[in-house]
Amino acid sequence: MSPETPVLEAKPLLAELAIGESPRWHKGRLWFANWGAEEILAVALDGKGEVVAKGPPGLGWSIDWLPDGRLLVTGQGLMRRKPDGSMVPHTDLSGLGLAGFNEIVVDGRGNIYVNGGADFDPGEGNAPGIIALVTPDGSARRVAEGIAFPNGMVVTPDNSTLIVAESFARRLTAFDVASDGGLSNRRVWADNVGPDGICIDAEGAIWTGVGQFGDNLVGRVREGGEVLERVQLDLPCFACMLGGEDGKTLFMLAADWRISDSPADNMARLTEGPRTGQLLTAAAPAPGAGWP
Repeated sequence: MSPETPVLEAKPLLAELAIGESPRWHKGRLWFANWGAEEILAVALDGKGEVVAKGPPGLGWSIDWLPDGRLLVTGQGLMRRKPDGSMVPHTDLSGLGLAGFNEIVVDGRGNIYVNGGADFDPGEGNAPGIIALVTPDGSARRVAEGIAFPNGMVVTPDNSTLIVAESFARRLTAFDVASDGGLSNRRVWADNVGPDGICIDAEGAIWTGVGQFGDNLVGRVREGGEVLERVQLDLPCFACMLGGEDGKTLFMLAADWRISDSPADNMARLTEGPRTGQLLTAAAPAPGAGWP
């Protein structure tokens, strides 16, 4: 990253969150998971928000929507929200061999991709993460394995490419998407980044964490790894999303996660003490595209 890389200004929109994750621009508001509070929040551009649904306990769950507008929530399984607000299983993922699932993205054809198998201490060279596909008929199968702590995923606007954040490998990894939703032609899309939750814009660049953990930098990265713009935050960024009236507002969810602490200690500090999680915005040069 060059010292001449343009720096965009971050502005606070909402404070006193626990751990914000999985932001999605949906029906004129930013929806996201508030881990530790067991809430799904929706926030307007003026900063006014409301709790719109209950989320599961703990870390590692995300949200997205089916093409018909039904809300999906990951966690111990894959749940779907009914019109009365209750949650029901969307499909059976028990055959995939995982106890829980983290990130989710639904592409333009209604294919659901979920990932899991993250391990905070996997051992040298061990990458137990997977990506699974749930097709519109409800069947589920593994479509990628050997992912080093799978995190955010995006699908390009033409449904041809899925890109996943491999947080522990510090890279973005791309796959070709087949007509049946399967993944092939695995390749490095960008290396030496610090990815978590990601989003893609209309020029094909991805917003993601960059630099070392603790640098608290978010960057707009093109394929190959060049950082086109960056945003300096005060806290680590868990996820970003493009939205707003013209699609060019970059939303960033940040929390005081400390890599020296265990996940349990981080969770306790961020949820039981003063809540310091933040939602920030910046003006982006290109609108959001693709999925989520």
